[in-house]
Amino acid sequence: MKELSDWQNFYVIVDSSAGALIGLQFVLISLIAHVVVGRSGSQAGSAFSTPTVVHFTAVLLLGAAGTAPWHQTASLAALWCVLGLAGIAYQKPPRP
Repeated sequence: MKELSDWQNFYVIVDSSAGALIGLQFVLISLIAHVVVGRSGSQAGSAFSTPTVVHFTAVLLLGAAGTAPWHQTASLAALWCVLGLAGIAYQKPPRP
């Protein structure tokens, strides 16, 4: 199956990367779950985990897009542009 052989590297990289990133996030959340914190502890946990998940997902999407067998590089460039704009939109403005 010639059509699927082009996707071999894509699945190898994405599967192993996704598994490693999910495992890393699980370990980090497990380590901070036992830390005694003050009143703002629940906010601190979500403040740590949400950006981490977003950044891990962004790296996984960029890597997956780079290893997919594209027929034209313009499609890949457009996808990376969209992901970059989404990252800019996600970024919060600095506090004064």
